[in-house]
Parts: sequence; C-alpha cells; structure tokens
Amino acid sequence: MRTGNEPLEARSLLKTRRALALWGLIWAAFGVAVFVVVGRPGWAAGCAVVAALAATDLAIVCRHIRQGPHYQPGKDVPPYEPDRGRNEFTGRRRGGTKPGMGSDVWPDRGREGRKGPW
Repeated sequence: MRTGNEPLEARSLLKTRRALALWGLIWAAFGVAVFVVVGRPGWAAGCAVVAALAATDLAIVCRHIRQGPHYQPGKDVPPYEPDRGRNEFTGRRRGGTKPGMGSDVWPDRGREGRKGPW
C-alpha cells in the first residue's frame, strides 16, 4: 500500500548487482578452470554451479536494466487512503463484533486513539 512517504529520490542497485554477478561469474569460471587442471572434478562441478547461478542472475539483471524504469507515481499523485481495517469482501471491520469494538474504538488505545495510560 502506498502511504505517501516513499523516498522521492530512490535509486536502484541493479548496476551494483550486475557488477557483483559479473565478478562472481569471473571467479567461478576461474575456479572451474583451476579445479579441472588440478584434477578435482567435485570442486569444478561446484564452481560450475556457482557460475551458472551468477550467469542467470546477470542475465536477469541485464534484462531489468534494459526494461527501464517502471511507473512510479509523481509528486502530483496523492497517497492512497489508509486501510482503516475494513475487509474488502464484506465491508466489515476486522476483529468481530465484540462489545466495545465499535468503529471508534481501538482495542489497545481506548476511545481517544491514544496509546498508553495517559
């Protein structure tokens, strides 16, 4: 739910994630080559799995970068109305119909909506 207090200048970390995936792919490929030369097929297979995961992550991140920014509401779009505890299907409040649980009473806050003994 959008509350209106989201960061206005949020930045994506996709380029950092791309760099880390590329770094992992390079080191995993290097590990595969070294372990094949040394004669450790189990370690080479493990590095190959890591290389495959890094390559998959790299492909996904590059795809997301190419898609560009997705729609984000601007400053002129007002925030959404708060949920107010209503059920989407019945329109009734959550928590049942116990006495003292009317629309103006919060169970832990009292009638004024304040939290605490004051």
